[in-house]
This record gives sequence, C-alpha cells and structure tokens, in this order.
Amino acid sequence: MTQEEIIKAINEKYENLDENPDTYLKGLLQAKPINYWDYIEVDTLLSLQKPRTNFKDEEIFIIYHQITELTLKLMVHELEQIIEEPNITEEFVQIKIHRLNRYTSMLINSFSVMSEGMDYDDYNAFRSTLTPASGFQSAQFRFIEIYCTRLKNLINQEGIERLSALEKPKIEDYFEHIYWKDAGHNRKTETKTLTLRQFEEKYLSKFIHLANEVKGKTLEDKLIQLHTEKPISGELKKLLREFDILYNVTFPLVHLSTAKHYLNSKGESKAATGGSEWQKYLHPKFQQRKFFPMLWTEEEKEHWAKKE
Repeated sequence: MTQEEIIKAINEKYENLDENPDTYLKGLLQAKPINYWDYIEVDTLLSLQKPRTNFKDEEIFIIYHQITELTLKLMVHELEQIIEEPNITEEFVQIKIHRLNRYTSMLINSFSVMSEGMDYDDYNAFRSTLTPASGFQSAQFRFIEIYCTRLKNLINQEGIERLSALEKPKIEDYFEHIYWKDAGHNRKTETKTLTLRQFEEKYLSKFIHLANEVKGKTLEDKLIQLHTEKPISGELKKLLREFDILYNVTFPLVHLSTAKHYLNSKGESKAATGGSEWQKYLHPKFQQRKFFPMLWTEEEKEHWAKKE
C-alpha cells in the first residue's frame, strides 16, 4: 500500500467507529517505539520464580511447570477457537488438531527436563516444602478436557457405576464422579485430601460454568456435527486419534515414568505431595479418559492403555 492508501484506510477505520482519526494519529506521533523486552514482558516473566528453599534445582522445577502452563494455554487458545467457530469445517479443525498435537508433543518431550535435569537428592529434599501443592491442581488441564469432550467421557468405570443410580445426572453430578476426583476422594470414608479441597474451592464452580457454556459445542460435538454432514476424512481421523493417544495415554505415562524416577526408583514408594495414590491415579488405564470414543473400536476401548 502507498502512504496515501494507508492514511485513507486509517481514516476510514476510525470514521467507521465514529471516532476522530486525527486524535489517533496524534497519539501515534507521541507513542514510544515498542521494544522486545516490553512487548514480551521479559523482566516480569523472569521475576516469577519464587523458590521456597536454597536448593538450586528448585528453580528448574518452577520454570518447567510455568512453561507447561504456558503450553497448556496455547492449547486452550486453539480449543476456544474451535468452540467459538459457528461455521465449522474439516479443514479448520485439521489445522487446529495439527497444532494441538504439536503442543502435546512438546509437553511429552519436555519431561526429560524433569527426569534428567534435576539432582535426585535435592529434589527429594525440597519437594517436602511443596505439600499439599500438586500438579493435579492444574486447572488448565481440566479446561482442556472440558473443551475436548462430553463429560460422560471423563467418568471411569467406577464412576459410571455410581452414576447409574441417578435417573438424569446433572452437570454437577458428573463432576461429583469425574475420574480425577478419585485421586483425592476416599469413597469409603467420604473424606477428601486438602489438595482436592483447595482445588475444588478455587475452581469447581468455574469448571461447572464452563461445562454449561460448552454443552453441545465441545470438540467432540463439533466432530459429530461434521460427521452427520459427511464422513470424517481418513487424514482428520488419523490426527484426532493421534491427539487422543498423545494427550490421554503417552502424556500421563511419561509423567508416571518421571514420578517413578524420583518417588520409587529405589523401591522407597514415596508419597506424592498431593497425597494421591500416584502410581494408580497417573496410569491411563485407571483414568480411562478418551476424547473421541466414536473413533475407536470396542476392542480398542476395552484394552485402552492396558498393554503399557
């Protein structure tokens, strides 16, 4: 565009907003040039690490989890676009799933920072100061689940049996029996760990609100909608199955392997900071989480992650 065309486009932009273009042009004249460190908020970002001990590798632990949360935010960003898109197309979904697979692969591959990048004894010393905090309390991980699939797919077999006593389960009922609660809820004594109680107090109402907002609009719902118009292509089906396996099988298994390295590699079977039965809870065959059941055969669902 020529300078004249740019100025004309600016005038039209602000006139369409019933604003005076000259005011904005004067503001641009006075504005300071942008720089990298201000735009990315580098100083703020690098000040967010607050170790609780003097062990040097605790900073690695904090930074790693902050990077994980930022990666999860990238995934939420893509899923929100799918949910909000009124005219969904297979091409649009395919682009987004490519990105989701890339981000999930980043999470999986980055676990070596944890498993190989910290001193074993230092980690097992400073981790005791983190109780009852736990990665279990990552709300974004739960947001991704809610965006991806219907709530009934986030209930394991034990939860399904408990829900069967209810004639018409409400969203609140699904969250009462959702798979991840079993990590901190003793169903026999009806007691909950402090980790779970804190998590529910901060986020449960937000999860329920989001589930109501996206009801009928999850990624799974969008796929069902596409499939009613024409069968989903083999390429998209392949990408979706890859995402399901990466996020719901490979990711938790790598997490489990890292936990075993620090908590059980010497046969000590240390407790998790959140108090969960981590060897059981982290395994996908216990979680039984599948985002797209329609893409898997009954045999595949029956043997989900059992060979791992």
